[in-house]
Amino acid sequence: MNNCTLFIPLNKIERKFSDKKLKQKMTNKIALLRGINVGGKRKILMADLRELLAGIGFTDVKTYIQSGNIFFNLSNEMSDAEIADAIEKLISDNYGFDVSVVIRSVEEVEQAIENNPFYTGEEENITNLHLTFLKEKPSEENQLKTEEYNYEPDKFVIKNKDVFIFCEGKYHKSKLTNTFFEKKLKVSTTTRNWKTVLKLLELSQ
Repeated sequence: MNNCTLFIPLNKIERKFSDKKLKQKMTNKIALLRGINVGGKRKILMADLRELLAGIGFTDVKTYIQSGNIFFNLSNEMSDAEIADAIEKLISDNYGFDVSVVIRSVEEVEQAIENNPFYTGEEENITNLHLTFLKEKPSEENQLKTEEYNYEPDKFVIKNKDVFIFCEGKYHKSKLTNTFFEKKLKVSTTTRNWKTVLKLLELSQ
């Protein structure tokens, strides 16, 4: 973390948390960061990030592994888009680089696990499974065009804001990458392996 003075963004955010009535309306959220702490680049210490988020009113902040999985409570008066924008701005102002952030509720993660057409509930197949989280629901036109692509034996299914992926081999060798889906669907993405997805739900309980 750099030595500059921490920047606490957006008076709008501070106003959101100044009202005690709003503080009583809390909802569990998960923030999923894209492409941090990879190969020693775009380094963000989770302890520092927890402190920064607490500084703008996030409560009960905890993190899981260094890829950027953040659990927190927050006033539900803010939309997911506003929350993502606030975290992105906080990181940009304090670290000097841009990080895409996707927000999910605990209920959305639970629903995604139930919706995965490739998940049998058995442990032996989860190494083949990944979930690409979309920042927003893609347009019907872009989704239909994307679904025309066939990269067998790898497969994917798009449902709402989730892309369920089955990789026959290693994910990093697949064409079903964040870049592919961002280019075709025109939305920001971040991907987690299925073991991490299951852990996200477990830790959010």
